[in-house]
Amino acid sequence: MEAEVFALLAAMGWAADGILVRKGSRYSDVSSAVLLGFLATCGLLWTFNLWYFPLHLLYNPAVIYFVLSGLIQPALVRMMHYTGIVRLGVSRAGPLRGVTPLIALAFAIIFLNEQPSLLVYVAVVLTVAGVGLISYRREGEKEWKTFDLSFPLGAALLGAISQIIRKTGLLILPNPFLAAAITTTTSLFLFPFVLLATGKTRSIQFNRECMPFYGSAALIATVSQLLTFAALSKGDISVVVTIVNTHPLFTLVFSAIFLRDTERVTPMVVIGVLMLVTGIALIANR
Repeated sequence: MEAEVFALLAAMGWAADGILVRKGSRYSDVSSAVLLGFLATCGLLWTFNLWYFPLHLLYNPAVIYFVLSGLIQPALVRMMHYTGIVRLGVSRAGPLRGVTPLIALAFAIIFLNEQPSLLVYVAVVLTVAGVGLISYRREGEKEWKTFDLSFPLGAALLGAISQIIRKTGLLILPNPFLAAAITTTTSLFLFPFVLLATGKTRSIQFNRECMPFYGSAALIATVSQLLTFAALSKGDISVVVTIVNTHPLFTLVFSAIFLRDTERVTPMVVIGVLMLVTGIALIANR
């Protein structure tokens, strides 16, 4: 049950992080928030690791898995997801990105010999369907090509692969603090290349207006990252990834409270929320 609690708290954290970044984006590009989040996570976690853990752990074979995970997520996954949003719009990219739990479940069964119960399968389906209903919007949909579907689906696939790699490393070295630090540091070094690929090398800008939002988001992202790794180290991927991907539920709640001028709750969204809640309940009581 401990893994489920960590995953649920991580989902809440990622939702709060998204709300804060959305508010801060009125004053600065979101790439500034990404960079600040990486810097905060690396600074805080490495300070903690150097204080509490021996340096010889860096020679553990698990480190290579954490580095490989960092090369994939969050840097590449986020870039592909944002590209999908630009080409397809949120109405299609969001639901497609939400199939990560299904892919992660399949990989966990194939590569890690996990044997989730029938309730977990049902919960995954309900969760993905709920994410799709919450993300779906008809207004403002534009023309798109079939090839454009590869971006959000690619993000979902890489996200699932990254979780498998993380879990493999944590099975060797169950230290979420070190794992999160190495993974984020790798993404930090990769981030300049992401900026070059997306043409946003000049988009980094910090000012007094955005810092309260981006700074708070960076701290919450650090905690959420750590909670995600802690959940992975203690629970099955099929369960943890499903719960972490329920963050649209909390995004909806937080949006209704803090973004009333931009968010509208529709019957379809309500149905999606009910599906997500049902999925969480099935997993928690499996």
